[in-house]
Amino acid sequence: MWPIDRPAQWVGRQPELAAFRAATEALSRGEGSVVWVEGEPGIGKSSLVAEGLAAAGDQGWDIDWGTAGQLRERLALRVMLDCLQVRPNSPDPRRAQAYELLRSRQQGLFADGDASDTGIEVLVTLVDELCAAAPTVIVIDDLHWADNQSLIVWDQLAASVDQLPLLLLATCQLHPRRPEVQQLRAAVIRRGGHMITLGPIAEEDVTALVTAMVGSPPGDALRQLTGQASGNPLYLRELVDALVRERALEVGAAAEVAVADEQIPASLAAVLSDRLSFVSAKTAEMLRTAVLFGGTFAVTDLAVLLHRPASKLAAGLQEAVAAGILVSSGQELAFRHPLIQQALYESMPIALRTALHAEAARELANAGARPTIIAQQLSDAGQPGESWARNWLIETAPTLAIRAPQLGAELLQRELDETPVGDELRDGLVTSLVWVLLAAGSYEEAARQADKALTVMTDPARRAETYWVLARAQLGTGNSDDASSTIRRALASAHLPGTWQARLLALLAQLERAIAGDLDASEATAQKALTAAADAPDTFAIAHALTDLWVIRSVRRDHTVALDYIDRALRALGDDPGHADLRAFALDGRIFTLQNLDRWPEAELTLRQAREFAQRSRNPDRPTAVTAAVLRYWLGQWDDALAELSSYDSDALRLTYSGLVERGPVLLLYGVAALIGGRRDQRKTADQQLRVGLALPTQTLSDRENRDFLVAAHALALEQRGEKRQATQVLAAILPRRDGEMSLIHQWLPDLVRLAMAAGDRLIARTAMRASEAEAAAETQPARAAAASLQCRGLLESDPDPLREAVTHYRQIGPAGQLPAALEDLAVVLAERGEEDEARAALNEAVGLYDGLQARWDIRRAESRLRSYGIRRGVRGPRPQRATFGWEALTPTEMKIATLVAAGDSTSDIARNLFLSRRTVQTHISHILTKLGAKRRGEIVREALRQGDSA
Repeated sequence: MWPIDRPAQWVGRQPELAAFRAATEALSRGEGSVVWVEGEPGIGKSSLVAEGLAAAGDQGWDIDWGTAGQLRERLALRVMLDCLQVRPNSPDPRRAQAYELLRSRQQGLFADGDASDTGIEVLVTLVDELCAAAPTVIVIDDLHWADNQSLIVWDQLAASVDQLPLLLLATCQLHPRRPEVQQLRAAVIRRGGHMITLGPIAEEDVTALVTAMVGSPPGDALRQLTGQASGNPLYLRELVDALVRERALEVGAAAEVAVADEQIPASLAAVLSDRLSFVSAKTAEMLRTAVLFGGTFAVTDLAVLLHRPASKLAAGLQEAVAAGILVSSGQELAFRHPLIQQALYESMPIALRTALHAEAARELANAGARPTIIAQQLSDAGQPGESWARNWLIETAPTLAIRAPQLGAELLQRELDETPVGDELRDGLVTSLVWVLLAAGSYEEAARQADKALTVMTDPARRAETYWVLARAQLGTGNSDDASSTIRRALASAHLPGTWQARLLALLAQLERAIAGDLDASEATAQKALTAAADAPDTFAIAHALTDLWVIRSVRRDHTVALDYIDRALRALGDDPGHADLRAFALDGRIFTLQNLDRWPEAELTLRQAREFAQRSRNPDRPTAVTAAVLRYWLGQWDDALAELSSYDSDALRLTYSGLVERGPVLLLYGVAALIGGRRDQRKTADQQLRVGLALPTQTLSDRENRDFLVAAHALALEQRGEKRQATQVLAAILPRRDGEMSLIHQWLPDLVRLAMAAGDRLIARTAMRASEAEAAAETQPARAAAASLQCRGLLESDPDPLREAVTHYRQIGPAGQLPAALEDLAVVLAERGEEDEARAALNEAVGLYDGLQARWDIRRAESRLRSYGIRRGVRGPRPQRATFGWEALTPTEMKIATLVAAGDSTSDIARNLFLSRRTVQTHISHILTKLGAKRRGEIVREALRQGDSA
């Protein structure tokens, strides 16, 4: 059911309807699109949408309509939840499951981040599932009032319409003030969406509309009167309706005004308010109460405020619907137009409104209504100081931190300002406030409030929590030293609860490594944390301490013991979604360690497990995408690596590690993309990635640990320009590792030896070989570093035997991405020794593997290195070029996805089946559409079926 009825009479707007008709006809063919309708209030935006959808007829589409409102702007995801009818009692199991996932969200203890990210992922996935079942229409009315998180959902859906049978509609005021809405509008234009700007209807259309409404054309006086509507259809309809209700028209050959001017409403607000005079006093009273909720309301909530059962409200509500004041909106009721609600609301004195809001908040709280509805009423009341409200806010703060952190912070701050020092509720209020501020990302304010509060707080448990939040907030602002001092102050304080002692020790151990690089101190503190956590007992602190010990052992290259620690952490956490952030970090760490142990199949399996966990909990797996890209790079799956990277904007990758703001994932994103682009000889693409990546500052230890791909890509770009000495110097910057630094360098050292020898710098070549030997010696179980050391020694000493060992290692164990370079180096050394046949065989194999990677630069380099020895590949003639267009151009992963699309799987289904993120699947589908020259998924289906028939 739509909250906007199809207009009884429709005139004009034919060009606009034609644009709308094109969008609905495209949807009937399975093609998605975006339509943005803008104009002044009452100009007919919603009516145009209703007329356009009604004209399309009943085609079995899933149509969802939500209306944003000024009073709900601070409620995260509110308009999208209303639009998609995500409720606990939904008969649709998909919507009911989405509600449960959203209800179970919690504020993480380990990684800072907006919990609404999970909510956004849940709703986007829900829409994907709806689109898989039937073409879907989503309408967001008055988008300019939508909360920021709903705007993000809308934007993500708008970016996906080329892959989904989704018609995405928005109505918006002209020239929206909020930058977020302006950016959204610009994105619609950039992506080629339909922009419809409604102006006043023409004079002839005004005449036609009045004629349709009253049965005769307007006479001179009526025409003059309707002219004051200035072509605004809402004003015009309401004015004529008011004249008809008042029997103020004489209708003959022409319709004329039959009353004095002073009896005619002088404004739109007056016309709208006039509607109340045509309902009973009880219904009018009920409507004045209903306006407290904003544009939409639940009948059960209204019944609470009126102290009457819902059944007793039925007659009055039906009367209001018949009078054109209310309309049905799913399981709720809505005012027919926001201006009607606004007119009724503003007709009440301010003092009366605030008193009613305060009373509504208390009544709704006693009835156990939704926390966000109660919080909104408290905010609109603006009357702090009620004891019940303070207790309610303390109890509900964790929920507000997730669902409405900005609103929660405002309410808690207001109550705190009115609560004297020494009041028994003050400690609870301030602790709740700093948690909500942390959830909102207001780190500086959270730190200021927490630091100030700690001077007067008395409750030991609240003090401990506040110390924790203060340290986290300080880390969020980049003040790591201050955070370390805060933790030490907390640990030295009296009566520190055991749980918080263990958690603070675990965080301190992390900082001792990350800030000072002191592994011994960090290990000792982590062991203390582990003991305290076991005594508490506290699952989070146990797992956190174990991840600290994993980091320490990884830095020391004791990867076998590191794996044991990370596995213990994962066992401690189990499948409990309560610490999803820490579990994601631990899984990421396990992938890292397995790569270093050369256990590549297990690393891939762990990546699948990380994806499964993210999909079950609907948590965004942005960090996993970067981890997956690095893994795919070393496995030689470069197209898949790029798909992982391109599925996320760099702005979305501002990740934190227990509060430490880090650019590490972003550095990796640009670094991996630049290195693949460079090796494929796509210089422009590589330069673009490098330019952005190198502009990022390298400030923290984590930045250094994640910059290696960027350094390698930079060195490659210099080598390609013939600047071998400069390339050598740039790549040599990875040496030496700083205290406590985890950076992996062994994988780049063979390239450094090769570059240094080409530049005539044997000193750096020998330094690189010694570094590789040190890395290999540090491995308690010989693995990747040992193989890299063999490659370095073989190159420097022109000895083919170590190179043969390295080749055998990469061929039998992996990673596949390092095998062709080892073969190339072996071919060069063999050529130096005059062993031409074996050199040619090694070159042929290397070039074949490079060709599979599309590593055109590597092929040119390998052939150039061998050409000086008179060695050329055994196969003459041009190499067959890989197809760039058509079915043959699809990668293996794209082939699988195309097959699943043909089978009718949704994007989310494909992500679950292939253990990819939803966004990565979207990226692959975009690539498939481009390669096939297609515009929609249906064309993928037809081509896949055609290929199947011809097979």
